[in-house]
Amino acid sequence: MMIGGNNIGRIGILQSVEHHPGSYEIARVKDAKGHTFATRLENVITIGDGKTPAISLPKGEGIKLSLVEERDARLGEEEEAEEDD
Repeated sequence: MMIGGNNIGRIGILQSVEHHPGSYEIARVKDAKGHTFATRLENVITIGDGKTPAISLPKGEGIKLSLVEERDARLGEEEEAEEDD
């Protein structure tokens, strides 16, 4: 789970750690959708073993949506709410 930086809140599986002497260590992480991203190792916290988290995950399971996907999900929820009225 990412606890800092631009990837805060994202959840994935730690793939590798790159060591750069005199600089930051970089962690490569892969999320459930298969997207790979990198962040500083200080921004990563382990919450489980492999694919099984030791804690309950929030709605969305830490997967970052693009702006278009986010908008479509919001519009879909609004349309469902209007149909219920």
